[in-house]
Amino acid sequence: MSFTRRKFINDTSKIIAATGLSTLAPASMFASVRRNNLSPNEKITVGLIGAKNMGFGDLKNALKQPNVECVGICDIDDTILNDRTAEVTKLQGKVPIQYKDFRKLIDNKDIDAVIIGTPDHWHCLPFIYACQAGKDIYVEKPLANSIGECDVMVKAARKYNRVVQVGQQQHTGSHFNGAMDFMKSGKIGQIRKVNIWANFNYGTGQPAVPDEAVPAGVDFETWLGPAPQRTFNKARFHGSWRMFWDYGGGLMTDWGVHLLDMALWVKDVAYTPPPVTAAGGNFSFPNNAHETFDTMSVSYQMKDYTINWEHSAGLQQGPYGRTYGLAFVGNDATLVLDRSSWELFPEYDNAKKTTKVPAMPKQTGADSQAEHMKNFLECVKSRKDPNCTIENGRLVAAYAHMANIALRTNSRLVWNENDRNFGKNDAANALIMPKYRKPWSLPKV
Repeated sequence: MSFTRRKFINDTSKIIAATGLSTLAPASMFASVRRNNLSPNEKITVGLIGAKNMGFGDLKNALKQPNVECVGICDIDDTILNDRTAEVTKLQGKVPIQYKDFRKLIDNKDIDAVIIGTPDHWHCLPFIYACQAGKDIYVEKPLANSIGECDVMVKAARKYNRVVQVGQQQHTGSHFNGAMDFMKSGKIGQIRKVNIWANFNYGTGQPAVPDEAVPAGVDFETWLGPAPQRTFNKARFHGSWRMFWDYGGGLMTDWGVHLLDMALWVKDVAYTPPPVTAAGGNFSFPNNAHETFDTMSVSYQMKDYTINWEHSAGLQQGPYGRTYGLAFVGNDATLVLDRSSWELFPEYDNAKKTTKVPAMPKQTGADSQAEHMKNFLECVKSRKDPNCTIENGRLVAAYAHMANIALRTNSRLVWNENDRNFGKNDAANALIMPKYRKPWSLPKV
């Protein structure tokens, strides 16, 4: 697609006028026009927004690829920003520019693509600004912290023709693809249900502590961003923010997105969520700081099978000796899968006095995050959709968010696709889109 600076600015002006968008990135940002036709050997320049954990891991995977350079790093914590800058300088032999304001990083016309590794409540705004600035995007999962934000992000990506990879790396993993091919070929028979579990200690949050002064070098006001005003507390900051509704969705949107993805992929589900019910609550660890649920059971009534989710935060044991995983229950066998391996448990045929399918050795796997990033960078050049499209990111995030909303509102949720809401369930509808705190506002695309 041919892209001129005049056309880009004109298109951007139209959308701003149509939406009344406020608190947008500086006007100079829109001079940053992506090169949409990179040659195979041309350098890809990237910028990182949110540098503490997964975001920095994603950046390191990008720098493993040839002809990739980190031009800028943005974080609200000076300690993290300085540490990551030093590490990147050592890796690539060139010092990246430091930013405390993500809009200034996006304003840098020398950056081709951005990696968004922020807390979940900060996925949406940088994503939309990056789309408008002509950047391609690798965004961590879940796609956003709400169903409504996911919808806006999909519109932005497609309106501005951006290449977007969502960090659901199983889509690039060879052993995950192998398991999917095995099941889709009918080798475990008709799949009737998928049981999923995820038990992790970190899901209970950190021990509760009193509020305190904001640490030196931390721009906590920007960290809060569009979320409600709060005093600083380290138990809901680095390492445990996802256990609070304003910033994340607990184990359900952390591990749930990865594992639900597999349960939908096996039947190539592309439709919106079916009726969802959930039970559970916060039953343990009263001295820990968390709002999201430590105990949860969820049921999705699909068209021709069921998906069942279970988690018990604070435990490390699960079915088949695995802390987390999926059991695909077919008429002829059950296939059990996690990131390390998959194995087959054949059913016995009494009439034939043998198993319905042959036994087979356990199939081992390996981490696929580096390959997932490689796939994204290849697509930046080819302009093809990467392995985990933004539409898939939205689909899976919606399933995870609906589970949380069902339990938060004690509801059996039924999604109305035409109206993008839960019908007359006002309590559930109120959780579809967050209310942004001024001066931040959500763009309409």
